[in-house]
Amino acid sequence: MTTPTAPTTRATTATDVPALELEGVDMHYGFVRALASIDFHVGQGEVVGLLGDNGAGKSTLLKIMSGAHRPTGGTIRVHGSEVDFHSPSDSTSAGIQMVYQDLALVDAADISTNLNLGREILHKGPLGWLGFVDHKAQRRRAEAELDRLGVRTAAMTRPVEMLSGGQRQVVALARSATRVTGDRNGVLLLDEPTAALGYEQTQQVHTLIRRMSDTGIAVVLVTHNLPLAVEVCDRIAVLNRGQKVADLPTAETDNDQLVGWITGARPSMFL
Repeated sequence: MTTPTAPTTRATTATDVPALELEGVDMHYGFVRALASIDFHVGQGEVVGLLGDNGAGKSTLLKIMSGAHRPTGGTIRVHGSEVDFHSPSDSTSAGIQMVYQDLALVDAADISTNLNLGREILHKGPLGWLGFVDHKAQRRRAEAELDRLGVRTAAMTRPVEMLSGGQRQVVALARSATRVTGDRNGVLLLDEPTAALGYEQTQQVHTLIRRMSDTGIAVVLVTHNLPLAVEVCDRIAVLNRGQKVADLPTAETDNDQLVGWITGARPSMFL
């Protein structure tokens, strides 16, 4: 067996209280049990990979974390406080941001406008009263936020439709990251962020994920890209047919073990 290289040790703001914790989460669709008593957590500044084959329950678990679905049973805690999400806006208010595969970017708008969607800066005085946006102020804020993340994509005035796939993904990740930073860093949920990207673009996203975790953001990464998960994640959890079959530090496993858990050839470590 080939042991993967463990992620580089880095300083984080992780605490003993998880940024996001799920305990005994069940999800039923009629008579179908999609998730069975799932325990899952991610610490502040930690990157946790969520792996599994198609139909394993990864998307369902992400939807529960993001507030899109309410679990049939179980408990959700954010920074130690129990929460009950009725909608995605509830999870957003709790400091959780979901980045979907389609990115939800406005192609015709420029980078600055996309980064400021939903939190536009208005002009002061009468123009602001009439709803006129201060584009210069928005560009300054967007540039400052990207600088804090160590990110550079293209000019703030370039339309998103003119960006490469990797640049578009970086804009989507950065937009979500700027919404979960603050006095108490939040959680980013990433759904297959490199699914349609080449090697170099994937490395761009890899670097940004690590930079976001370095700032204290908790990251949950759902991916079929096993090499990416091994490179970027501090810990990996594996689902199989709605059950968690593995959860351990990346440095304590290898590709063969992970593939075994994903396919079901290897028994659950919780038996």
